[in-house]
Amino acid sequence: MSVLGFLGLFVAALVAGIVNSVAGGGSLISFPALVALGQPAILANATNTAALWPGTLSSAVAYRRDTLLYRDLLLTLLLPSMAGGLLGAVVLVITPPALFDRVVPWLVLFATALFALRDIISRWTGAAAHAEEHVTAGGKVWGFLFQLFVATYGGYFGAGIGILMLGSLSVMGLRDIHRMNGLKAILGTLINVIAFVFFAIKGLVVWHLAGLMAVGAILGGWIGARTAKRIDQRVLRAFIIAIGLGVSAWLFLKI
Repeated sequence: MSVLGFLGLFVAALVAGIVNSVAGGGSLISFPALVALGQPAILANATNTAALWPGTLSSAVAYRRDTLLYRDLLLTLLLPSMAGGLLGAVVLVITPPALFDRVVPWLVLFATALFALRDIISRWTGAAAHAEEHVTAGGKVWGFLFQLFVATYGGYFGAGIGILMLGSLSVMGLRDIHRMNGLKAILGTLINVIAFVFFAIKGLVVWHLAGLMAVGAILGGWIGARTAKRIDQRVLRAFIIAIGLGVSAWLFLKI
């Protein structure tokens, strides 16, 4: 790979780190960058997971105080997150590469749609902003089952899991967006770490690329956390949606 290729991956990971810190959806930038530079889709997916989880971890640490009130709920969601992350990673490994190549465009399109419609999803799943925050036993059961689905998808591909988790947490009865983001960051990190360890054991991680991108993702997360309030969310969202749609079209043409 040329110097420009390495530089492109670093920049893609940097932007992905910023996007994940500010809005979510960074994998729609970093994963296609790996594919565009010649990495097979499965290796690109595994390497992307390895590269981006350190940035998610830094977000989880930053939100740790916001999640203290949700320790019981966090414990409820830990098991399905770990089990689903591992299950999704296993499914990815046993998926024939040719089949995954055909599935990837649909996954990217699905993740892009989730991102584009997240406000509608939030309004559909969430109660009014002034509603009292309360998680019932039924809400915990729903959260457990849906988190298993989200984690399985996350271990398999991952883009868009943050949006799914925020919607699920809204249905469960949570209202404070900062605390919800904290839970999302912790659970997302756990899902990705479980998948990453499995991918590493199976030899699917391209380590020199993952290391380079991890540095970019961590730096991007740091920048994003400090500039979030100054970035126009509408412009950023339009940019990510355009990237996602363009990448989807490109991947469909490659089939």
